[in-house]
Formats: sequence, C-alpha cells, structure tokens
Amino acid sequence: MDPVSSRADRVAMLQAHDIKPTQQRLQIAEVIFEYPQHLSADQILERVNERNGHVSKATVYNTLGLFASRGLIREVTIDPSKVFYDSTTHHHHHIYNVDTGMLIDLDPAAVDVRTLPVAPPGTVIEGVDVVVRVRPRV
Repeated sequence: MDPVSSRADRVAMLQAHDIKPTQQRLQIAEVIFEYPQHLSADQILERVNERNGHVSKATVYNTLGLFASRGLIREVTIDPSKVFYDSTTHHHHHIYNVDTGMLIDLDPAAVDVRTLPVAPPGTVIEGVDVVVRVRPRV
C-alpha cells in the first residue's frame, strides 16, 4: 500500500472499509500506513504512544484484528508468539531473518509453488503464504 499521509486520506480509507474512524484507530493507521513496513503489535503500540499519548495494548490488538479482517493489512505469522502486521496487502511472500527478527518482502515470482494439495471437502484454497527463514552463514 502506498503511504497514506494525510488525516483526511486515513479517514476516507477507514470509511471505505466500513471502519468507524475513531481517534485511536486513526492514530494506529498513521503508524501502520506511514510507509510499507512490517511491525509487531508491540512496535505499533510503542510508536503510537510515543507520538500521541496513551493507547492501550488491547485497543491496538483489537484494531489490528479489525484492520486485518477488513483487508487493510495482512497478518504474517512467523510462529505463535511472533506476528507481524504488513501494510502491503497485494500477494507476496516473505523472508524472515531468525537472528535479527527482520521481515522483508519476497516477490511471489521468486517462489515456485506449482502443486498444491487438494483442499478438504467443502473448502477452497484461499491463498499460499511462504515465509523463508534465513540466518547468517557461519
């Protein structure tokens, strides 16, 4: 997603996704959509509170869940204890550096996923997310 720099643009973006643009949601959106990035909920909480005073951890988590469910951001789960929120929503994969904790985008054309299993009865495959884990060579 391109940076969403003005408050009016953030209000319009939230409204376009049927999200009421409360002050706290706008503050969280300001951090997330500043530029394409991958942030944890704690990083978002810290940045919002550095800029705007106090927003609770519960509000940040609830807002991130709402934004993800409405397609504004993507949740990238590295493991059950490490989730990033990605402001880039188009189809792409990721490279995760296990030593530094950095997550970077990976063009889907760089990954060959030609054969997928048949979806269980009554389901369809919604998408494929690839996370390539790397670490420095020793």
